[in-house]
Amino acid sequence: MAADMELVRRLVGADHGLGVFSTTRTDGSVHSSVLNAGVLQHPISGGPVIGAVVVGGAIKLTHLRRTGRATITFRAGSEWASVDGQVTLLGPDDPHPDFPADRLPGLLRDIFSAAGGTHDNWAEYDRVMVAERRTAVLITPSRILASG
Repeated sequence: MAADMELVRRLVGADHGLGVFSTTRTDGSVHSSVLNAGVLQHPISGGPVIGAVVVGGAIKLTHLRRTGRATITFRAGSEWASVDGQVTLLGPDDPHPDFPADRLPGLLRDIFSAAGGTHDNWAEYDRVMVAERRTAVLITPSRILASG
């Protein structure tokens, strides 16, 4: 899986971290949206994950809390990779006993940077993340499918 994660990391960099993020609705249909994500280390387990930052109140968080799974697909040209796996949610509405709440601002910055983002004023970034009740979504890969 390490080689597959390197492909994912390359694809993240090729298109500004844009990926199609999919969850499952209660009726079994797929809920998809485009968001920025990147590859980083899980702040609790230390293993590789795909991380995204999601606004509090987003319907995808409701789906993730119910199913605990997500899939994200990255592409560049005709090359693509889909990562499917269990999710960990870390945020103001999703506390975790092994993740102190005061570490959330740094994690959100790490995810933003892993997705290719930069910021001139991290204090302002942190303020907006708190105001929007942003949540870190971490996908631990259980399956990676790729072109070729």
